[in-house]
Amino acid sequence: MTKIGYARVSTIDQDFDIQQQCLRAEGCQIIRSEKVSGASREGRKELATVIEFLREGDELVVTRLDRLGRDTRDVLNIVHECEQRGAFITILDPHVSTRGEMGHVILTVLGMVAQMERRFIKERQREGIARAKAEGNYKGGQARLDHALIQRLHSDGLGASAIAKIAKCSRMQVYRILAAFDRRIIEK
Repeated sequence: MTKIGYARVSTIDQDFDIQQQCLRAEGCQIIRSEKVSGASREGRKELATVIEFLREGDELVVTRLDRLGRDTRDVLNIVHECEQRGAFITILDPHVSTRGEMGHVILTVLGMVAQMERRFIKERQREGIARAKAEGNYKGGQARLDHALIQRLHSDGLGASAIAKIAKCSRMQVYRILAAFDRRIIEK
């Protein structure tokens, strides 16, 4: 039996050091981490790798359920896929495991709560933006990445991997920024 940890944060300016420490303390021999939204399973390559790696008797460990996902259907599908491989899922906070039948019920309820929490966050965000717009204070979201730096590095002949390393982002973000820049040039 192998304990495999999975750590996830939503944005590039967050870190998962605390999650990784908790997973190591729990005895995880392997820990996979990624910086990607938990709203859906799209783009979550590390999670897919972990699930693919699971074998009979293995245990997937996450610190909290929302690290696994914020959509009830996704969470239940992940649980199902792990069980199909003969593996278990353990959530550390609150401590819940799919080893017992009660764990499934609790995970379903917690998954629904995580999804509801995500909807509440989005609704509060929409309300705040609407209020700021009405008051004339809304300036839009802040760019998290330096688009000019990415474009300049690309112009200097650097590849996507090198740019991503310098800009501290993923290659996919580099590709998206460069594609958006190309679209703006074409539209002019």
